[in-house]
Amino acid sequence: MSRRQPKVGFVSLGCPKALVDSERIITQLRAEGYQVAPSYDEADVVVVNTCGFIDSAVDESLDAIGEALEQNGKVIVTGCLGARPERILERHPKVLKVTGPHAYEDVVGAVHEHLPPKHDPFVDLVPPQGIRLTPRHYAYLKISEGCNNKCSFCIIPSMRGLLASRPIDEVLREGEKLARAGVRELLVISQDTSAYGSDLRYRPGEWRGRQYETRFLDLARGLGELGIWVRMHYVYPYPHVDDVIPLMAERKVLPYLDIPFQHGSPTVLKRMRRPGLVEKTLNRIRAWREVCPDLTIRSTFIVGFPGETEAEFDELLAWLDEAQLDRVGAFKYSPVEGAAANDVAAHVPPDVQEERLARFMQKSAAISAAKLANKVGQRMTVLVDGIDGSHAIARSMADAPEIDGVVRISRGGKLPVGAFAEVEITASSEHDLSGRLVPKS
Repeated sequence: MSRRQPKVGFVSLGCPKALVDSERIITQLRAEGYQVAPSYDEADVVVVNTCGFIDSAVDESLDAIGEALEQNGKVIVTGCLGARPERILERHPKVLKVTGPHAYEDVVGAVHEHLPPKHDPFVDLVPPQGIRLTPRHYAYLKISEGCNNKCSFCIIPSMRGLLASRPIDEVLREGEKLARAGVRELLVISQDTSAYGSDLRYRPGEWRGRQYETRFLDLARGLGELGIWVRMHYVYPYPHVDDVIPLMAERKVLPYLDIPFQHGSPTVLKRMRRPGLVEKTLNRIRAWREVCPDLTIRSTFIVGFPGETEAEFDELLAWLDEAQLDRVGAFKYSPVEGAAANDVAAHVPPDVQEERLARFMQKSAAISAAKLANKVGQRMTVLVDGIDGSHAIARSMADAPEIDGVVRISRGGKLPVGAFAEVEITASSEHDLSGRLVPKS
């Protein structure tokens, strides 16, 4: 009988939350003796983890499924688009199975059905922290599934369900395992991180002999005990976020908040059904910076939302001027099948959307360039992500991987990837910094 281990190919699309789903599925399959195939040709079956948030993501997912079918022929589909199986089966009726988002058991069951495992206790070795698809020195830590917000442009609740938080002790234990495995940075992710635990009525749990409640503040307190970088993503500016800012000032967690503000016009935010008042949000940002002056705030915005007038867009630019956000991304509104926003008002013509996006990004780039120029001459700790010839490519506390800027370290080519380094900033651009190593005393 052949001892060859069955091989599963994996295509993971979408956001970091979907990447964590992929990691969990792969970890389970590896524990059962499956190998991960590096190519379509070597795979016995392919799992495609899809995204379905906006139409362009749906198209990308359908194209990826088609490519997997063409190159391999045996395809199992999961992820957000799997919540709408009719969209997948209409175009790709030959897929073996379609499951919804975070349906780990269903995916593994489908793999079992079409590719039975061959268990071998001598080769089925999985590290305690599981299999990860990120570099060894950083990892995403997903604290919940779903969302209770009713944003008019978003269909995530209909695909991933309402908020379902993981108990605090379970999350802290996973963070501890990752830290022990050599992870230097944890990126905390969910759909609404500041709502963490509200569905569990902030149920208490024990970790390291202490009681913690399942809530945002205790999450920050607990992870802050690990002695590594902890970065908070997808935080809504609720009042209780104020309590975490002192921990950032003390460097228990990184002085960094990723907050999806989405717009700066009260009337547009009302059409978006977004929580939070514009002026209160600006006041909150000012108060945060008083407590933690070097706090980095990143955000994403939608331009050209249905009904957006020139006056409303000007309000967004004025809000950005006032808020002086450090890191900003933006995209043009794109219709999402099933989203209420499609019908709230007349759609903005594509050429107007494009022109507004260009103006918005020009303003945000100018703000970023001025802020980074002020860092020239400063010393800072950076985390090395890679090597480019004689240079090291690193990130500061203000930079999340793949979405923010980098720090290029001259003559840093011999630095180990995943190591911290002390640098002096020598130059800046619109989004990135350059620096040199500070000699060890």
